[in-house]
Formats: sequence, structure tokens, C-alpha cells
Amino acid sequence: MGLIFALSAQSDLNSGLGPWDLLVRKLAHMASFGLLWLLMLRALARPVLAAVITLAYAASDEWHQSFVEGRTGAPSDVAIDAAGVGIAVALWAYSQPRSEA
Repeated sequence: MGLIFALSAQSDLNSGLGPWDLLVRKLAHMASFGLLWLLMLRALARPVLAAVITLAYAASDEWHQSFVEGRTGAPSDVAIDAAGVGIAVALWAYSQPRSEA
């Protein structure tokens, strides 16, 4: 969470990758918040609570960015973060042992 906060406080995160910059940044958003969900899950052992906390942090991160010069807070970024969480949840659920009835 500290790393996400620190990166959100940067006024410019352009990677210098030209047309790929936007895609790389959005994939990084998804990966970061997917990983944050996994870490929250490990700490709390409650998937839904981990998702709620992670998505609340995603929203607060965008709000934080709205105060940083050169940055904006975008609801679409929260949706991208949520997609990352959703992918992490799906991968985690798929990896769980299946009970045979």
C-alpha cells in the first residue's frame, strides 16, 4: 500500500514506451491491486473482506491522485483496479481444492 501511495504521489509516471505506455500502466494497475488483494487475503483469510478493503484503497488512491499536480483521479482506474482484483479472485478460486460430493 505504501508503494502504491508513493507512486500515486508522482506527478509523471510516463514510462517512455510511446504508444505502449498507457497499456503498460493499466496492466500495472491491475497487477498491483490483484497482488494487494492476495496479500490482504493472506493476512485476513477472508476473501470478501480482502476485496472490500482492496477496492476501498483503490478508490482512496484515485482520490489521493486528484490532489497531485499533473495527475487526475479517474473512476475508470478504480474499475481497472477492480478487474485486477477480479482476476486474482478467479485465479485463487480456481486453485482451491474441489470438494467431491
